[in-house]
Amino acid sequence: MDATEALKGIWQAAGLPPEALAFAQLAGADPVLPSSFAVGAAAQSSIAAAALAACELGHARGAPRQQVGVNMLHAALECTAWFSVDGRVPDLWDPFSGLYRAADGWVRIHANFAHHRDGALRLLGLDPKLAQRADAEAAMLAWKSLDFEDAAAAKGLVATALRGFDEWDATPQGRALQAQPLFTIERIGDAPPLALPPLADGARPLSGVRVLDLTRILAGPVGGRALAAYGADVMLVNSPHLPNIEAIADTSRGKLSAQIDLRAESGRETLAGLVAQAHVFVQGYRPGGIAALGFGPDAAARMRPGIVCVSLSAYGTIGPWAQRRGFDSLVQTAMGFNRAEGEAAGDGKPRPLPMQILDEATGYLIAMGAAAALWRQQREGGSWQVRVSLAQTGQWLRGLGRVEGGLKIAPPDRTPYLERSASGFGELCALRHSAQLSRTPAGWTRPSVPPGSDPPVWPLSDEENR
Repeated sequence: MDATEALKGIWQAAGLPPEALAFAQLAGADPVLPSSFAVGAAAQSSIAAAALAACELGHARGAPRQQVGVNMLHAALECTAWFSVDGRVPDLWDPFSGLYRAADGWVRIHANFAHHRDGALRLLGLDPKLAQRADAEAAMLAWKSLDFEDAAAAKGLVATALRGFDEWDATPQGRALQAQPLFTIERIGDAPPLALPPLADGARPLSGVRVLDLTRILAGPVGGRALAAYGADVMLVNSPHLPNIEAIADTSRGKLSAQIDLRAESGRETLAGLVAQAHVFVQGYRPGGIAALGFGPDAAARMRPGIVCVSLSAYGTIGPWAQRRGFDSLVQTAMGFNRAEGEAAGDGKPRPLPMQILDEATGYLIAMGAAAALWRQQREGGSWQVRVSLAQTGQWLRGLGRVEGGLKIAPPDRTPYLERSASGFGELCALRHSAQLSRTPAGWTRPSVPPGSDPPVWPLSDEENR
């Protein structure tokens, strides 16, 4: 399946007008990055779907349709998430993250957060203050891979055994995943169409749309950043007691950034006030986590009838792993991608995909789903829920097919696609957005800033400023 067919499938699943597809212009073909999978098509089609859905919402608000062009190489490079701050390229992986040989296979540990790293080391019988990577490697050899995976999951840690596609498909979660679509958009309540401010001449298609972004790791922040590129007022809401990864400097482009402590009643009241004026609520808490704080989709719809709620999970909403934590690197390992890349390379050594494409494509599906649900809300009324997961995106990526000889190409030069900007973190050098809108160019008008730089208050609209 090529990128044009992939985009058509996404578009049909979202229930958007087929005639709008004529305004998408996709250039390039796989391979563009070294991989045996169609990662370029995945990047290009998901980004094009997000941009085109935003433009279709703009069309519903009275603006003419416009061309949306996406170059596959640019899209794939954007999905590598490369950036530097003041000339420094952050090391995005903790020394303890990665693959470990076990007694009967391999295990991948995600250790980028200290509590996950320390928990995994304790499970291995090691002192987190003293252990070295070599100690962890030696300790893992005493474990069977599935036993460690199960023990880690029982403790709320993030580690998974390496599987092949056939092994994953035979698991209860693999079978459950095969019955799930790429994403779901469903109506969850009655409400009149929300009033969106009229689009001024030259305004980007999502101008005036208010988005709450309660996410931390890559997929959710990428989705919020895309919505901001198309003109939405996106407010990133961080907790003052939870850690962030350094990629926040890149993924916060275009966003307001507030801190709210949802453990405190005052914090929950503040968030409720923001929800009451929002159009979209995106959250990536573990399944059930945000509902326990009083902000599940049904509760949000009561606070703001007509809202679109977007929920992100690792492994989907059904099956024994539905409640399990997970990150892109782990989902790749569990589902068979790492083994398949190694087999395609000919050496059998497990290797990751060239970017965290499950995170990235899922992020753009978040943006697409939010815009598509808003489009339907404007036509039909109602409150809406969008569900996406990394594993569902992985299943879709498998369906795009393999790329013969894809691992033999050299990594391309990203330099032509970079841009520099001032930020609250320092001088940021990162990839420009790859979706080219013919009439209202996408981009970020707000600089990336650290958590808590903005008050938890929506900015005044153009009408309110008059």
